Amino acid sequence: MSRSALIENVTAMLEDAGFAVSDRCVIRPKSFDVAARRGDDLLFLKILGNVDALDGPTGAEMRRLGHYLHGTPMVVGLRTRDEELERGVVYFRHGVPVISPDTALDFFVEGVPPLVYAAPGGLYVNIDGDVLADEREERGWSLGRLATELGVSRRTVSKYEDGMNASIDVAVKLEDVFGDDLTSPVDVLNGADEVRDADPTPEDPDADPEDEPIVAVLTRAGFDVHPTVRAPFNAVGEDTNRPEGLLTGHSSLTDAAVKRARIMASVGRITRTRAVYFVDEATQTSIGGTAIIERAELERMDDPDAFRDLLKERGEDAETEA
Repeated sequence: MSRSALIENVTAMLEDAGFAVSDRCVIRPKSFDVAARRGDDLLFLKILGNVDALDGPTGAEMRRLGHYLHGTPMVVGLRTRDEELERGVVYFRHGVPVISPDTALDFFVEGVPPLVYAAPGGLYVNIDGDVLADEREERGWSLGRLATELGVSRRTVSKYEDGMNASIDVAVKLEDVFGDDLTSPVDVLNGADEVRDADPTPEDPDADPEDEPIVAVLTRAGFDVHPTVRAPFNAVGEDTNRPEGLLTGHSSLTDAAVKRARIMASVGRITRTRAVYFVDEATQTSIGGTAIIERAELERMDDPDAFRDLLKERGEDAETEA
């Protein structure tokens, strides 16, 4: 299956599951292919045939975008270099959760979350330590008795009850012993933080020198500006005074810039952020919902409220012609 066909299939599946999906990000380089939202659940999705194609810088940017825009970075893919991705298993690449299309279908359409995750050494599950302790105590078993049944040490059983996860083999033995499933789902929509290494959000890259004057004005207007290097926008702005974000771009108003502005508007609708494109010389005030502002016009603004009013006015412009 071609990558384009795979992206179309995953997008259709998400729409069937009730997600609103952005236009595909076709500007290179790109850290994600589509953004999707269902209620409060926001996803930044990279869709790959071989998930090993996700490199470190792209994974880092996906995680930053998830943090600043309050969403979950996720990869949907078919295989690694060595094998097909298993159904119902969550994998990781550079701190980003990875699932197969079948796992995505089970989760998003059927409402069946994955229970298994891959980590060095094999496949593991979350053990509900409180339930395990209750089951053991109801039987009057000591830690040592259960350890013998499972073929592990007493200390290992204690760690299971304290929240340590277990291998598939141990989970199967626990189910045989107690007759109940003691596992809990992997929380994919929160980045599976409970099972992956809780690395801090990667640091921002440096702003492009050409964008530094824009960053300075946005900062005066009350935005914390986070540059990007692989997204269809140059930066994400977090409003320090309101629960509102901003996607920004900057270049001459070329055909490529028009395409980028339209993608930004589409992503902005999904992420519930405003989009603005700064140009040296403008021939229009809005493209598909992305506000167009000349750099000189921006640099003359001293009043943060005036900038916000202009942004709102032009962002709501109904103009559709490029």
